[in-house]
Formats: sequence, C-alpha cells, structure tokens
Amino acid sequence: MPNSIIDIFNEYFEMVPANSEELKKEVYKLRYQVYCVENGFLDSTHYQEAMESDEFDRHSCHYLIYHRKLNVYMATTRLILPEKNNPDKLFPIEIHSKIDNVDALTHVSRHSLAEASRFCISKEFRRRKNEFPMNGDEENIFSLDERRIFPHITLALFACLIKISHDHGIKDWYAVMEPALIRFFTMLGINFVEIGPLTDYHGRRQPCTINVENLLEGVAKKDLSKWTMLTNKGNYWN
Repeated sequence: MPNSIIDIFNEYFEMVPANSEELKKEVYKLRYQVYCVENGFLDSTHYQEAMESDEFDRHSCHYLIYHRKLNVYMATTRLILPEKNNPDKLFPIEIHSKIDNVDALTHVSRHSLAEASRFCISKEFRRRKNEFPMNGDEENIFSLDERRIFPHITLALFACLIKISHDHGIKDWYAVMEPALIRFFTMLGINFVEIGPLTDYHGRRQPCTINVENLLEGVAKKDLSKWTMLTNKGNYWN
C-alpha cells in the first residue's frame, strides 16, 4: 500500500512550533525575506536586523515548515489569538479592511476568534521545486515522493493553524487573502465567507471568515486524505 500524504510529508518535512526565542527569530527572518525582500509589501529599511515583526506577535502562535534534507525553514504562518485581558482589541483585518457582512459574524464569539496571518512560502525555495520550475534541476535535488508532496505545503501551513486552534479553543478565523488563493481553497472544499470588499493590504486581498469545524467538514467531503493531513490523522481535531 502506498504511503499517505501525511506520511510522505513527515518523511521530508516537519511542522515546527516556534515556541522559543530562537525559533521566533527564524519566523521573523523568513517573514522579512518574503514580505520585504521578495514581494516588497513592507519597507525593509524599517527592519534593521532583517527580521519582520509587529505588535500582534505578542499574542500569536507561530509555526515553521522545516525541510529536513536542506536544513532550512521554508514556510511560516501565525494565528493571532484574542488578547486575554482585552478580547475587544481589534485584529489587523478590522484595522486594514472594511467589514460590511456583519451577518456572517453573528454566531462568532471574540473569545474563540483568531486571525490567520503571515501565511507565506519563500520564493527562494519555490524556485527549486517542480511546482514552480526555474532551472530544470529539481529532479536532481528532490526525490519523486518529495516532489509529489510540494503542492501540499500550503495544506501543511493550514494544518499548523488547525493544531493551534485545537490547542487554544479557537472556533472561527479571520483571514485576508488573495482571490486566487481563495479559489484554490474552494477547490479543496474550504469555503471562506467574504465579509467585505477587496482591500489593498499587502496587495489586493479579500477579508474573509470561516468556521474551523465547517472547514474540516468541507475538506472531508472532498478528499479524506487531505482531511487526514490537516488533522494529523484526526489528532488535531475532535
């Protein structure tokens, strides 16, 4: 029997919680690379130590995707949690976009609401994988199983967010995403709900929300193997 997606992923990659100052520095360095150097979303001169961070990192959980063979961190994301002593504190989405579909949020408690944020994969890594071929040497660098798993890096970042949500009692997410990424997730059965018009926030992006339970149910109906990866065989959700 062939190995499952999650088994192959775990052979070559690792989802690493950034739960130390050293690992958080790896997060901030990778975010600087993606947001300042590769995409120019943020002004690099504001970050003298080549590490991008903001005020929301204080009450966020961070994850990294580590490539075992290359010994590099190549993707990261965070979930901004509600501030315990101030649950009414605005999330970035509420500061940088207009929310006019309030009906989509009537069931949501701010105590179990978080924002998925800083969702990024370095182009430096992308240039070397067959998903974005550049120089034709991917077959010499990566094994067949490894190349098969590359399209699931995005799912792995989602799995990190699912794990954080499970650990912290988060039931709903905010997210501000590129329309193309929303379409990609829709094909997987992940149906984000638009809650406002497109906004110019690190590029043209759509403010959205989604219930985590509904997210997982949608994926399970489409492809149980992807649900297995998102939940680590059901261990990240119950």
